[in-house]
Amino acid sequence: MISTNDFHTGLTIDLDGEVYTVVEFLHVKPGKGAAFVRSKLKNLRSGAVTENTFRAGEKVPRAILERKEMEYLYNTGEEYILMDTESYEQISLDREKLGDNLNYLTENMRFDILLYKDDIIGIELPNFVELKVAETDPGFKGDTAAGGNKPAKLETGLVVQVPLFINEGDILKIDTRTGAYLERV
Repeated sequence: MISTNDFHTGLTIDLDGEVYTVVEFLHVKPGKGAAFVRSKLKNLRSGAVTENTFRAGEKVPRAILERKEMEYLYNTGEEYILMDTESYEQISLDREKLGDNLNYLTENMRFDILLYKDDIIGIELPNFVELKVAETDPGFKGDTAAGGNKPAKLETGLVVQVPLFINEGDILKIDTRTGAYLERV
């Protein structure tokens, strides 16, 4: 149990059997009446953000998340096969559970899955990944980094805006948090 007075951004709590992370919080002490904590909570399973108000000092159950390193092996269409890097046990996740993270997954990539009470609630990718350009308009001699942008389709199907000098086959560093191009590798 943790007191609402000890809330901090990133804290995970268990409310009514659902796991939430604290996105924002504000301690409010009105001139009249009892103090309270106004918070924004993100449901880790669904991604929905809700606002909630707690009495100051109220105790809420803390959710302890377990991280396990996994390696992405392959997909069978709808199922994505992962392997535990310690026990070599294989598990499968469906497309829905992975969501937008599919745009960054390449075979043999390692990342963490988040478990709560032995139930997978999400995955945590590295902040940066290197992906190969599958399709883009050709670059021309004299194109510079300041010359504008063009779309490039990467090996995973993700489309990002890149400088004009990028060509097919180039390896790019992509930020998984924003989906933005950072640099050519």
